[in-house]
Amino acid sequence: MKKIVILGAGESGVGSAILAKKTGCQVFVSDKGSIKQNYISELEHYGIAYEQGHHSTDVILGADEVIKSPGIPDTAPLIVALRKQGTPVISEIEFAARHSHATFLCVTGSNGKTTTTSLLYHILDSAGLDVGLGGNIGKSLARQVALHDRQYYVLELSSFQLDGMYQFRAHIAILLNITPDHLDRYDHNFMNYARAKMRITQNQTAEDYFIYWADDPVIRQMLAEHPCSATAMPFDDKHSYADFDIAKTMTLQGRHNLYNATAAVIAALKTGIGQDKIKSALATFQAIEHRLEPVTTINGVRFVNDSKATNVDSCYYALESMTTPVVLILGGKDKGNDYTQIDNLIHQKVHTLVFMGINNEPLRQHFAGCGINIIDTDNIADAVSKAYHAARTGDTVLLSPCCASFDLFSSYEDRGRQFKQQVSQLT
Repeated sequence: MKKIVILGAGESGVGSAILAKKTGCQVFVSDKGSIKQNYISELEHYGIAYEQGHHSTDVILGADEVIKSPGIPDTAPLIVALRKQGTPVISEIEFAARHSHATFLCVTGSNGKTTTTSLLYHILDSAGLDVGLGGNIGKSLARQVALHDRQYYVLELSSFQLDGMYQFRAHIAILLNITPDHLDRYDHNFMNYARAKMRITQNQTAEDYFIYWADDPVIRQMLAEHPCSATAMPFDDKHSYADFDIAKTMTLQGRHNLYNATAAVIAALKTGIGQDKIKSALATFQAIEHRLEPVTTINGVRFVNDSKATNVDSCYYALESMTTPVVLILGGKDKGNDYTQIDNLIHQKVHTLVFMGINNEPLRQHFAGCGINIIDTDNIADAVSKAYHAARTGDTVLLSPCCASFDLFSSYEDRGRQFKQQVSQLT
């Protein structure tokens, strides 16, 4: 009986445990932190051994194969030890795909993954296809394969997930863009991160499709160095492969969302869905929470929650879509950001910057002397209140932080929800 050890007991890990158990493996789940009660109940229901609060190194090193959470870095001592002794360490996606005959439509990129994945799923689901949504969003792929396998899966894949994928094959791969992000996990080497993103094309054949934004210089460079075997389908402002105007059909706002929608439309076309059904789905798709999400308008001041903007590139697209003067809330855990990318847009559209974080020094250093009103805060309540009082009728208060959330919040979702809560208290 094959011994499978799963490191991390979140949605990905518990889903993997259920699938491994159902496929006849001996399963052990280990989480260095605490396991949520609902997951403990599931593990016990399926008779799966587990531990929390520590790792039993001897047991883990005795595994035939290890499935690790994407949040565990490859540099973790336990992972290094496993690989040194030759034990395969894979991702949940790699493991789950072995046990499914589905068609996989996969989306990655530094920005726009969740919106594109959700929109593509919405199109396929609206067209009546038997489709599941997974990867970095929704229920884990492994759980779905174990309990109710589908004919199609639309998967959002992060670079961390792609790092643990070796034999997995994306039948349709979408790469939206590659800009600096998560460099702390890649030895602060941008090309290491770029190569991780390009792993979405590995194992593709001429029967598969690779959809990518043609104007991304990094993607072009990577393709020149590592040609892809799939049928290439580059898109830009003028080439969408559709016979209708996507921009006039979609409900989403902003040029970046036009790119996201175009990628989703091309993928949907390649699954054989008719253009009328695609147009209908585009017209009914709603914006995703924390991604340029309209919150409310108070005394003529509009509030927009773009908490998912955890890097500078995301903030760039948010600012680009603004049509009114902006009070911009920035800050959080700085990942070595280069803010020069948004300098011009800030000078064009922003009259007040509100810094929100435990350490605002990198922001202060960059924007010192920029001639724009700057307000320093260290909590969400002050940031929202001061942003509101700095705004004028007709302005937009935009939370688009450029930074990770982990200095003051548990996640970007937590940050976005607290922002909305504070905005609601202004009335």
